[in-house]
Amino acid sequence: MAGAEIARPPVHRITLAQLAVLVPLCLLLLASDGVRAYSVLCGGLIAILPQAWFATLAFRWRGARSARAIARSGYAGEVGKFILSVAGFAAVFATVRPIDGLAVFAGYLAMLAIQITGSWLLLTR
Repeated sequence: MAGAEIARPPVHRITLAQLAVLVPLCLLLLASDGVRAYSVLCGGLIAILPQAWFATLAFRWRGARSARAIARSGYAGEVGKFILSVAGFAAVFATVRPIDGLAVFAGYLAMLAIQITGSWLLLTR
């Protein structure tokens, strides 16, 4: 008899929720201030893309026999998330002109709040 399989958590839903908030928010902001709109979009994507990378690597493996691969993927995902985040901020602030720095960080923090809330909801159900 095979052991019970633990289902992968639906972490992709967090990314979809972030995009479902970010895109309409940026479209609303576009009506009033284009620079602020794409600044928020850049900040939001700086949060979403590294988190999606981490989730892909961290939840690639399952089962007790894969414990080393799970740990390795978790570490690699976290390092990759950090590097992608730093590179994202560097690329945005080095290349995008004009830019609203406060709006970039606001978009980043808003997506981070959704990520934390979504993770908490997944863990408590």
